[in-house]
Amino acid sequence: MGSFLAKQLVGKGHTVVVIERDPSICERLASDINVLVINGDACDYRYQEEARVDRADVFAAVTGDDDDNLVACQLAKVSFNVPRTVARVNNPKNERIFNLMGIDAISSTTIIGQLIEEETTVGDIITLHTLKRGKLAIVEVDIPTGGSKSCNCAIKELGLPKGCVLVAIIRGEEVIIPHGGDRLQPGDSVIAVTSLEKEESLKRILTSH
Repeated sequence: MGSFLAKQLVGKGHTVVVIERDPSICERLASDINVLVINGDACDYRYQEEARVDRADVFAAVTGDDDDNLVACQLAKVSFNVPRTVARVNNPKNERIFNLMGIDAISSTTIIGQLIEEETTVGDIITLHTLKRGKLAIVEVDIPTGGSKSCNCAIKELGLPKGCVLVAIIRGEEVIIPHGGDRLQPGDSVIAVTSLEKEESLKRILTSH
């Protein structure tokens, strides 16, 4: 995971330094990717210091050990004032601990579960992305092909709840940035930003007959 991430970030023009315990992996990385590779333990102050973590915008810990990832991220935050730390979390039960300590926790188990759950909502309202701290979501709502009450009035007259904003209308091959006077049409797909507690209200307003 670490080598793939490093290669991807370098390809996008970022400066990357890798700290890796295994000497053989260090040799392979140094020959495969144009990055500085340090053979050492990222939980050890001296190796983060050697990597000049104090100059980093982001520190990522992606080992298979949650304890190591937590310690390494905390060291980067507390000792080197890195503004953002990101950690791989292997056990989803640990996510809350990481988040409470100000570390962005990424659990593949949780992400896969969310994707499965979100895809099962096709036909009503699809959650495309949950924004930071899970308070807002970007959603897609399909207007029924037979039409709905929302097609009979301008967007500004829909009575959208506070916390809901329509950001785009997909109509066939066309993408429309909506204005208050625009009207929805049967078969439109609507992209909206909404607070989580208003999702059902938004769906009801847009799709009810």
